[in-house]
Amino acid sequence: MAEAHTEVQSSNELANGHPEAGASSKSNDAQILRDRCKSLGLEWAEEMPQAEADALKLISSDIAVRLRVVPLRIDEHRLVTAMIDPLDIDAVDELTTLVNLPITRLGLDTKFFSELMREHYGTTAARMAESLAGDRDESSDSLEHNLEAIDAADIHRMAEQPTLIHLVNLLLLEAIQCRASDVHIEPFENELKVKYRVDGLLVEQAPPPKHLQPALVGRIKIMSSMNIAERFVPQDGHITLRFEGRKVDIRVSTVPTLYGESIVMRILDKSSLALDLKTLGMGEALRESMDRLIAKPHGMVLVTGPTGSGKTTTLYAALSKLYDPRKKIITIEDPVEYELSGINQIPVNPKRGLTFATGLRAILRQDPDVIFVGEIRDGETAEISIRSALTGHLIFSTLHTNAAVRSIGRLVDMGVEPYLVASVLEGVLAQRLGRRLCPHCKTKVPMSEDIEHRLRPNELKLFGGQVWIGKGCDECNNSGTYGRLGFFELLQINSSLRRSISENNSITELIDLIGDSYDNMRHDGLLKASEGQTTIEEVLRATQDTDDSDV
Repeated sequence: MAEAHTEVQSSNELANGHPEAGASSKSNDAQILRDRCKSLGLEWAEEMPQAEADALKLISSDIAVRLRVVPLRIDEHRLVTAMIDPLDIDAVDELTTLVNLPITRLGLDTKFFSELMREHYGTTAARMAESLAGDRDESSDSLEHNLEAIDAADIHRMAEQPTLIHLVNLLLLEAIQCRASDVHIEPFENELKVKYRVDGLLVEQAPPPKHLQPALVGRIKIMSSMNIAERFVPQDGHITLRFEGRKVDIRVSTVPTLYGESIVMRILDKSSLALDLKTLGMGEALRESMDRLIAKPHGMVLVTGPTGSGKTTTLYAALSKLYDPRKKIITIEDPVEYELSGINQIPVNPKRGLTFATGLRAILRQDPDVIFVGEIRDGETAEISIRSALTGHLIFSTLHTNAAVRSIGRLVDMGVEPYLVASVLEGVLAQRLGRRLCPHCKTKVPMSEDIEHRLRPNELKLFGGQVWIGKGCDECNNSGTYGRLGFFELLQINSSLRRSISENNSITELIDLIGDSYDNMRHDGLLKASEGQTTIEEVLRATQDTDDSDV
């Protein structure tokens, strides 16, 4: 099912798309599919069908999840099967081969199908883990407390057991279905925890039995082309698998802990990557300002924020908008997160001497028009990037700072001369991520006193005593949120700012000079909260470290 690769790729940082638009398009697609099926004479169930045990036994749970089918009954030597997409001929052909019976297709709405799958296969990974808990042998008690003693050959043998392979596959498939960005497998003394990160928060899943730890870790390392015998140094790997007809890349990282190796699998599902500034949550006025910045022939544009704030995704969206066959666009990244059509992307490889600085020097000999440097981490990379912008290139990059204005001081701290920063810097976008309210269950309620005390008088005017919350529903798995959106602030460098930067004035003086010329992240987020896109709590949580940038 999965192809293993040795290269490392990464980071699904932002938004699962705009849920309102997504819900509408899904509804239209479902109606089109239903009409097509009926025109071809295929039956479509209008209510939840019943499934018989004899039919369910014919295929395993991971196959049911992968092919998106649920066997219902055997009727006159034909297997009647519920399908989300009855027109998926590849799935029908594979199922026919597996069960050695002709298939009668029954179309089923996504909601009914999900309920049917949960009822008969359970949260499939959880149910399989539960059943495997009863398969432990007598030696497993000693293995739980002596994992280091297990021979690599034994781990390899355990990792190749069909049930273990199915369990790992199901963990990944269910994580993708849940819109998870990461899967965490964490070993502790007496248990093995599995968590999915959904919309930025970790959600604990039913844990596999502790005695499966060596085999589970071993299986993931085999799929990732890691060294299965090396358990005491961190390793990185990469898995590629196909899910619902699309390619999904998974970056795998292991680190040794007190009770075994901890694993994090970053899911890179390009179908969920929003490469549009509007979908990321950027307002119209801000998009127009960004459009003017990225249309400049040369200079430097920075996006700042902490790890996981969506910086790279925003720059990917800008590069996609900027793409033109008449322009040479090159990126150097650590690692390359998603493949962008028509853009040359270079992965950093320090083991072979390819760092941001050396790669950037080589890129300048490739006659580029636009360069994206994944991150400015040191003075050498900063210096080369600045001088590249001076020589007529448009440079995009990221920095780790709390607020837009603080990027200026960060570059100077790296050793770049203030007059050079003033000469090339065109704009700095700072951002954070917050959870987006589920459009299906959001509702208005009176503002609590706690929230009221945390807002300033001018901010309270935005809400009129009412706030939006998510009640929780089936669409959002009762979380009240669906996807994420960005909170932004954009600092555009004008002539007075350039003069102040070149004079190496302090951050305080720069903030005074900026005055009320732009809206900060907190204000941007609260506007979105007042419109029902997110909650006030999310805005305050995400922007709490940016108070010193309130200008």
